[in-house]
Amino acid sequence: MHTPPICNTTQHFSRRSLLKAAGGGLFLSPLAAQLALADELSGGKERPKSVILLWMEGAPSQLETFDPHPGTSIGGEVTAIGTSNGNLQISNLLPQVAEQMHRAALVRSVTGKEGDHKRAVYNVKTGYRPNPSIVHPSIGSVVCHESNVGADIPRHVSILPGGSPARGGYLGPTYDAFKVYDPATSVPDVARRTTPERFNRRIDDLLNVVEDEFSRGRIADLERQRTLHTTATRAALTMMDSEQLNAFDVSQESKQLVTDFGDTAFGRGCLAAARLIEVGVRCVEVTLTGWDSHVNNHELQSSACQTLDPALATLLKTLAERDLLDTTLVVCGGEFGRTPGINPVGGRDHWPHGFSTLLAGCGIRAGAVHGATAPEPDLKADDLVAKNVEAPVTVADLHATILKAVGVEYDRILDTPVGRPMALSEGTPIRSILA
Repeated sequence: MHTPPICNTTQHFSRRSLLKAAGGGLFLSPLAAQLALADELSGGKERPKSVILLWMEGAPSQLETFDPHPGTSIGGEVTAIGTSNGNLQISNLLPQVAEQMHRAALVRSVTGKEGDHKRAVYNVKTGYRPNPSIVHPSIGSVVCHESNVGADIPRHVSILPGGSPARGGYLGPTYDAFKVYDPATSVPDVARRTTPERFNRRIDDLLNVVEDEFSRGRIADLERQRTLHTTATRAALTMMDSEQLNAFDVSQESKQLVTDFGDTAFGRGCLAAARLIEVGVRCVEVTLTGWDSHVNNHELQSSACQTLDPALATLLKTLAERDLLDTTLVVCGGEFGRTPGINPVGGRDHWPHGFSTLLAGCGIRAGAVHGATAPEPDLKADDLVAKNVEAPVTVADLHATILKAVGVEYDRILDTPVGRPMALSEGTPIRSILA
C-alpha cells in the first residue's frame, strides 16, 4: 500500500498565504476567506486549539475497528488490512480510515472500572467516575472554560446528541453543549418571524417583564442574577444575527465533499464540525449510535463502520487541507470496548478492560501506537488488565492527554461552587503519543 508522507506543517498553506493567493485566482470557501482575512487583520496570531469528539455511543468493538486479531479465538469475522502508517494494521471494515492513519495515533490499552453504559459514558466524557456529591464537566466544557477565545455562536456544540450530551457540570450550565441535529436541516428558532423593529421592541419589553418577575422575593445577589439573564439573552440575539450560523449549513459545501463524508446524518455532522471549528467553536461533539452489539456483533459493527469510515477519513483529510488539523484534536471512541469472547447469540458484551481510542491533530504524534491487547487473552485471570493488556492507561490518563494536547493545564485545581477543590484531571498524560 502506498504510504503518503507524514503530515508536515511546513507543507501547508497558511490562511495568510491563502488570502494572498486568492488575489491570483485561488478559490476560497466563504468560511476560509473569512478566517484568512481575520488572520491578516490580527497579524497572524496563533489560532486557539479545539477539539472534535466523535462519540461512538454504545461502545464500538476494538476487535472490529482499531485492534483486530484475525485468525485467533477472539478475532471474529474481520480481517486486518495495512494502513498508510507503515506496519500498522486495522480492521478491514475501515478501509478509508486506513488510508489516513499516517495522520493519527492509536491508544489500544485504555482501561476503565465502569461496565455499565451510563456510568461509563460519564467516566469517559468527564474523566471521573460518577459521584453523587458532584457533577464533573465534560471535555468540551473544560476546554471552553479554559479558553477566552470564542465565537458569536456557542463555543461548545453537540451534533446528533445521544442519551448523554456533554454537560458543564460544576462549571455551570453556561458550559453545556448547544444541541443541534442533522445539519441537513436548519438550526431551529433562530429566525425572526416579524420585522426587526417590532422584534427588538418585544425583546426589550419581555426582558423587563422577565427580570421584574424573577426579582420578586430575591434580594441577595440580585444584580448578578439580572446581569446573567440579560447577558444570556443578548448572546442569543448576537447568535441570531451572526454570519457564523452559516457554519451549520453544509449545503454550502460542494456536493462531492458532502458525498465524500458519506452523505449520512453523522457524515454531515462531521463536515459541520470542521466548519464550526473554522469559525471559532472550541469543541464539537458528533454522536454515532448503533454500536451496542450484544447480538449479531459482526453485522452491527459492520453497519456502524460503514457510516464511520468515510466520515472520519474525510474529516482528517479536510482538516489537514484547510490547515486546521495542527490546531484541532480529533478524538474517536466510546465508553468501553467489547468482550474478546463471542456470546451464544453472536454478540460481544461490555468490556472496559482494554479498548481503543483514536486521536489525531494538535499535540499528537502522528503514527504513534500505544499499548496492546493479548491475541489469546486469559479470560479467567483474576486481574484481566494485568494479564491481557500491555502498557495500560486509565480513562483519567486519556483525559489528561487530551487536555495537555490542546494546551490546558490538566492538573489545575478549581474551586467548585461549594468550595471543594477539584483538579481538571487526575490522570497522567500518555507521553508516547504526544508530539
